[in-house]
Amino acid sequence: MNTLSLSTIRQNLSTFDFSGLGIPALVLLIMAMLVLPLAPLLLDILFTFNIVTALVIVMIAIGTRKPLEFSSFPTVLLFATMLRLALNVASTRVILVNGHEGGSAAGEVIAAFGEFVIGGNYLVGFIIFGILMIINFIVVTKGAGRVSEVNARFTLDAMPGKQMAIDADLNAGVIDQVEAKKKREDLSQEADFFGSMDGASKFVSGDAIAGLLILIINIVGGLAIGLSQHDLNFTQAGRIYVLLTIGDGLVAQIPSLFLSLATAIIVTRVTTAESMTEQAKTQFSNPSALFIAASIMTILGLVPGMPHTVFLTLAAATAGIGFMVVRNNTADEAAAAAPQVNDAGDAPKELDWDDVDQVDLIGLEIGYGLIPLVNPETGGQLMPRVKGVRKKLSAELGFLVQPVRIRDALNLAPDVYHITMNGVMRGKGEVRVGKEMAINPGQVYGKLEGQVTKEPAFGLEAVWIDPSQRDYARTLGYTVVDASTAIATHLNKVLRDNSAELMGHDEAQQLLDKLAVKSPKLVEDLVPGKLSLGVITRTMQNLLAEGVSIRDMRTIVESLNEAATKTQDPDQLTTMVRPKLGRMIVQGLVNDDESLAVMTLDPALEQLLHNVLQQNQGTGMVLEPGLAESLFNALRLGTREVEEKGHAAVLVVSPSIRSWLSKAARHRVNDLTVLSYSEIPDDQGVNVIHTVQASNKT
Repeated sequence: MNTLSLSTIRQNLSTFDFSGLGIPALVLLIMAMLVLPLAPLLLDILFTFNIVTALVIVMIAIGTRKPLEFSSFPTVLLFATMLRLALNVASTRVILVNGHEGGSAAGEVIAAFGEFVIGGNYLVGFIIFGILMIINFIVVTKGAGRVSEVNARFTLDAMPGKQMAIDADLNAGVIDQVEAKKKREDLSQEADFFGSMDGASKFVSGDAIAGLLILIINIVGGLAIGLSQHDLNFTQAGRIYVLLTIGDGLVAQIPSLFLSLATAIIVTRVTTAESMTEQAKTQFSNPSALFIAASIMTILGLVPGMPHTVFLTLAAATAGIGFMVVRNNTADEAAAAAPQVNDAGDAPKELDWDDVDQVDLIGLEIGYGLIPLVNPETGGQLMPRVKGVRKKLSAELGFLVQPVRIRDALNLAPDVYHITMNGVMRGKGEVRVGKEMAINPGQVYGKLEGQVTKEPAFGLEAVWIDPSQRDYARTLGYTVVDASTAIATHLNKVLRDNSAELMGHDEAQQLLDKLAVKSPKLVEDLVPGKLSLGVITRTMQNLLAEGVSIRDMRTIVESLNEAATKTQDPDQLTTMVRPKLGRMIVQGLVNDDESLAVMTLDPALEQLLHNVLQQNQGTGMVLEPGLAESLFNALRLGTREVEEKGHAAVLVVSPSIRSWLSKAARHRVNDLTVLSYSEIPDDQGVNVIHTVQASNKT
């Protein structure tokens, strides 16, 4: 049992990742320095480790090509600052307890900085420490903090535009999905990094202030302890404790200055593919600037009274560097030109299918002024609204509506948007970000102050108002919507009016596959034995074009199974399927009392249309212009009268002319539904409220 336990323990230890203990060990060390007294030797080791750590951080910052390569810097800065402050606490304890024993009581490192660096003169040490504080706090830290704040603000403000640019590159085929995902992750990490750096810069400024306060506390406390507890006179106490305190301050302030320098380097870096050293080497290799500087130094060196040797020597060195840069640049240009000569005869890259972009089935192009509507961080609600439109239409039409590709278009005016289908514009409008649209539904009880406009979806009179006027506008009878809702409503109307174009072979196949899960035999009998997928797709497109939902796929497929033995024509199949869907077609047209208010054609007019259709069998209906004009004017007039009575405009005709009349009236008479007598369920109550009459005008 013990052997098994020991072997299990050894196995667990062999697989344990000890690298994860580094940060917890550092936290434990910091806590120990804050609580436990440390020996002078251990203080020497920790102070040296602190200096080395600060130097390593500075070197990493210098070699970093872009800030995200050192994304852990804010956290590293926090721990380095805490380590330095913990060292200050530990050294203060040793200085105040053992300082009366002499200069080495707090360790060799502090003694060296107190004696050698400042020459044993505490006044000189205090002045040097003050200068370091001014450089660190006022120059480096304050500047780095300001740059961090500006970087964070501009990075967050630029995120929507950068995200749209990534989407544009993805849609244009410049990048693929994997690269687009990586770019989005980098963009999010960049925003998080600069946001963290804005806060991390406060660590550095607080560290500088803490160093000054600790210095004052140590001097006052040391003098008090030396005079009261160790019977030292003021001069002795001042020399011992002030020198130790100054040495302690310097040995801690130098790493603090390095950390401030690293912070400034990180936040002032311009993201390129080069490190700071490579950038400086490239950008300072300007021979003109070097030669001008050498000339000025030479002139100054020839002025009487100037140190001629130093100025002329540096002028010669600067000119020599300029000549070296010219020579190197000439060699680089020759090397760059050589491959161009060798490759001049190479044939250009052959085009392939990757160079051909596919148009988006549904697209929404917006001007740059509407980008805030897409960004959730600025309160943009356009994307949720578009998703809601897709969800609602998919549920009502009976198939999945494809995603809407939203992209910014620089060729559009700032507040303009275009709705496209298959790369062709099908609707456009103009909205105002930060404003709300008050729509006149037909009857209002007052006027609003604002910019007069037209509601883009239905062309209603509207006014752009401030959000503060929303409640007042509603009391006057206006319908108030924001810019995102206005665009979504327009998109909903365009997609609904053109729903037949959204139905393709893939969608039809997916609907059949979904039905086959529950009714496999039904689908198997129809496709491909009786009807091809193309005929079925065309039939469903006809239904959608006439405003009929295809949610009831079971009934549609059963009807097609019966009708397929009689015809293969999609138009005739549509006519045969519609009566089976009659109850679903009618349910959205009935009144509150469950009755169906309808219009009918004058019997003589209906017989005339029937005769014309019979005479033009196979060539399509051709009406005399005068009769056609009179017919559609009468239909428009009847539709208006019926709608004013609060009913849906429904025209009932014989099955033989329904299909033709529905197509003819679709783009000539708005909001008119054409039914045949066979499509109305037997138990549905019908109320004829208008008869359409027309005559041939000569």
